[in-house]
Amino acid sequence: MSAGSPASWAEAWAPVSVGNISVGFDLLGHTLGIGGDRVRVELDPENPGVRIHDVQWEEGTLPPGAAPPELPLVAHRNTAGAALLALLKGTGEGGLPPGTGLRVEIRKGIPLGSGMGGSAASAVAALTAANHLLPNPLEPRDLYPFALAGEAVASGTLHGDNVAPQLLGGVVLALADRLVPLPWPEAWDLHCALVHPHQVLETRRAREVLTAPFPLGDVVTQSERLARFLAACHLGDLSLLRGHLVDALVEPRRAPLIPGFHEARDAALDAGALGAGISGGGPSLFAWFEGEAAARKGAAAMREALEGLGIGADAWSAPVMGPSARVESHG
Repeated sequence: MSAGSPASWAEAWAPVSVGNISVGFDLLGHTLGIGGDRVRVELDPENPGVRIHDVQWEEGTLPPGAAPPELPLVAHRNTAGAALLALLKGTGEGGLPPGTGLRVEIRKGIPLGSGMGGSAASAVAALTAANHLLPNPLEPRDLYPFALAGEAVASGTLHGDNVAPQLLGGVVLALADRLVPLPWPEAWDLHCALVHPHQVLETRRAREVLTAPFPLGDVVTQSERLARFLAACHLGDLSLLRGHLVDALVEPRRAPLIPGFHEARDAALDAGALGAGISGGGPSLFAWFEGEAAARKGAAAMREALEGLGIGADAWSAPVMGPSARVESHG
């Protein structure tokens, strides 16, 4: 490829994410620089549309002894493929030459059914790579509606708590029509501990338990906690979060789906966490701590609590203000 000529292929990476952050169901999320999905997108001048050529799983992304699942290779049933189809439709085929399609290869680096934003990451990585190939690339925030279309394939609903932070990085408020990066005080040295039990909990299953109405009092409590979170970010007042990073709505219904949830959460709180809860749809758990050392200690305590119950688990810690999706190579 000569200097200045358009790329014919690009490979992009999108990070792990923590959806909901306890108080913002389907609205809040942040990323963690501990891993992610990679997607290579190549222009295909002979086959219009989107073709998923291959899906591979990196070591450690599947439960021990589990066979790789057969993720759909039909584009409209795959989160990455559906996102790309929406991109081409929404941009008039992206300005690509007539008859040109997209050939896609996916490498999964986020554990299956983990609540770590894996389905979203595939969609966002695919969009980030494809966007690099367009004659007139969009801003990352403008990829949001296409990422939502991809995520909906996995969850059955349009929700941006994972794709939004993956597109922009950091802590993001995902509204129906736009993304709002939240201000983050420089004085806050917040790190996240994330623990992934060796279990699989599909997003659709995790959402099935939420269909019954919620008591009004619980809705009011959750609304106050979301308001506290947003005010804390804007005012730089961490005291607004202490003791209030708690889910009054979703977590009580999802906890029974996650063996060891209460023990791992309590271990995080005993280790000094500002708050702890379910990451996305679970079964992973997250906890926020002040300082890197505290987060490492908390992650170890959470993992040990699960292992004490005979539940294998992986644990990480990283800054709450994580990275955004990025193009890693092209040609």
